Amino acid sequence: MSQSNTSAEQPLSETSSSSVEMFEPVVGQALKFGEEQKDRSNHWEVRTQEQGYAFLADPDVKEENRYGQKIDLLDLTGLPENKSMFINENPEVGTNPNRNKQHGFFFTADNCIGCHACEAACSEKNENPPHLAFRSVGYVEGGSYPDYKRMNISMACNHCDDPVCLRGCPTKAYTKHAEYGAVLQDPETCFGCGYCTWVCPYNAPQLDPVKGQVSKCNMCVDRLEVGLKPACVSACVGNALDFGVIENTPDNREQCKTQIPGFPSPDITHPNVRFQQTKTLPDEMSRTDAVPIKYKQDKDGKYKPHVDQKLGKTRSWNFAKLSSRENPLVLFTLSCQAAFGAFSVVVLSAMLGVDVFKQFMLSDMFAPFAALCAGMTAFGLLMSVTHLGKPLRFYRGFNNLRYSPVCREGLGFAMFIAGAGLAMLLSLLTNQAFVGFLQSTIGLDISGLASVLPLNSLVSGVSIFGVVAGSAGLYYMYRCYRIKARPFWDHWQTATTFGGSALTLGSFVAAFVVVPSVWLTLGLSAVAPVLTVLGFTVFAGLALELIGLSGHHRDLSDASHEGGASHYVQRTTFGKSYVLRNVILSGIVLSALALCTAMFLQAPLYVLIFLWFAVFVGACASAIIGRALFYVLVIPTTMPGAFFWKNKSFEQHARDIGLADMPQVGVAPDHH
Repeated sequence: MSQSNTSAEQPLSETSSSSVEMFEPVVGQALKFGEEQKDRSNHWEVRTQEQGYAFLADPDVKEENRYGQKIDLLDLTGLPENKSMFINENPEVGTNPNRNKQHGFFFTADNCIGCHACEAACSEKNENPPHLAFRSVGYVEGGSYPDYKRMNISMACNHCDDPVCLRGCPTKAYTKHAEYGAVLQDPETCFGCGYCTWVCPYNAPQLDPVKGQVSKCNMCVDRLEVGLKPACVSACVGNALDFGVIENTPDNREQCKTQIPGFPSPDITHPNVRFQQTKTLPDEMSRTDAVPIKYKQDKDGKYKPHVDQKLGKTRSWNFAKLSSRENPLVLFTLSCQAAFGAFSVVVLSAMLGVDVFKQFMLSDMFAPFAALCAGMTAFGLLMSVTHLGKPLRFYRGFNNLRYSPVCREGLGFAMFIAGAGLAMLLSLLTNQAFVGFLQSTIGLDISGLASVLPLNSLVSGVSIFGVVAGSAGLYYMYRCYRIKARPFWDHWQTATTFGGSALTLGSFVAAFVVVPSVWLTLGLSAVAPVLTVLGFTVFAGLALELIGLSGHHRDLSDASHEGGASHYVQRTTFGKSYVLRNVILSGIVLSALALCTAMFLQAPLYVLIFLWFAVFVGACASAIIGRALFYVLVIPTTMPGAFFWKNKSFEQHARDIGLADMPQVGVAPDHH
């Protein structure tokens, strides 16, 4: 790129390092203090005395990157040229001739000395608190004395071709700009759900538990507008970081690779970062943080993740560690699944012609049942709102329906509440107790509505609508967790667990309402068909979950990625809790089978009640332990941390001994 901020008469290499300079983006001149600054745009504050290496220099630009995407983003998007980015609310446009080309970072691992100057410069420029870092330096190491080697990795946002954070964010806080290809995020639009931190493979978005919002690297677009490289690049003392139009190999470099040891697969997002690493490394490299992952070199010379059994093989309970900041999501998922399952089992059984359920939908108890299902779902959504960093901004959760599964999940369950709520209201119009109450209290007689309106058909219609909407909500709840950056979740077992919980827990919710109602209105003989249907749905849900867990165990036991590491932690750190959950689940599957057999053989009622209670208690315990494990165990494809920084074990140690009370340590509360 031509250096638009330097006059042709005075190249940057010849400027005096002792002079103090100000940079003018419109005129494209470097103006010394004391000279006339006519028509100065006052674009933004720029650090003085920038050295020559801090300026962008990309005279030649390729047409496409290695993934086949155009580097000229105007050709790709069709957006107008010279569009203002309104940096610091300034409408001026910079003079960078490659302004609309995709830019990216270049990291030379051989040169990085781990001084953390890039971290410091980034945090200083963005005024980050000690517990946040948009750029961080981690490392991997391996070998044995005297040939022990360490490789440092400096990483920030990679401003990907396919930014999964942008697609996942429910509030539309992210934008992929044609200017420099920067992926920018607006913290003021964010409501702090943290979903972008889940889907990003590189740990770029940072959730601030104090402020309750996410922020991230902004590529220093204010510096780019005046021809300067990002602050982290300019501060690098080892010449390890460089920056420019993507696919351009910087001077004195010989490689432009897409991966180095510890870097997640670039196939997930096509990140705009390139690497050089020429020094010989050991065949096996280990992380120094708590993540049980190491990297082994394959036949092609690429380092692939493998499980590192650094935690040993001792099994523990660790019940206290099952509690996490995701507890509201445990309640949200289980409550919504149970409510949807209960409503669906009753409505679909009635639609399929099971007479006792048809009569229940026509009875006075269907309105309270529908209200219960809607209320449980509303409670679940309330729990999901309390999980947000800024709960009062919950209404922004529908801003990105085009892409975000989080938006579609919320909309699906909101529509389910609407369907169940309408079914309740319409049922009240034929509810004898409610009709009598209105007539006796306010003198309103609505008993004739049943002869005018097809109320039963309307109830059936809105109930079916609720089932369809709830099905969509459950499907997108599942899609929320099919995240490539979290292999432990990215498995079909997530679907069987969610579906199994809906069938099992939903059947119990339905039983608590339908069985007493049918008993009181139709007699004891009508209870048997209800228990038979619900018993088989309970058994189906438990069997579905058991099949999924068996497949999950089989696949992850042999896996060498982060999902395999999560399963290793599940069998060690939480090994006894994991076994307990499996024993309970297997036991209640057998109990559910015995229950179905007892109902078929018309066993005494007290036997059926005992089996139902046993299965119910076991199912609830299994669901709570399993769902807590689901959230606690997941290990993302994040970059390696250091011995202290970005190390979950050190953070917990700091909290345990009180070191976290010192803000300069950089350990913030894990809740907000």
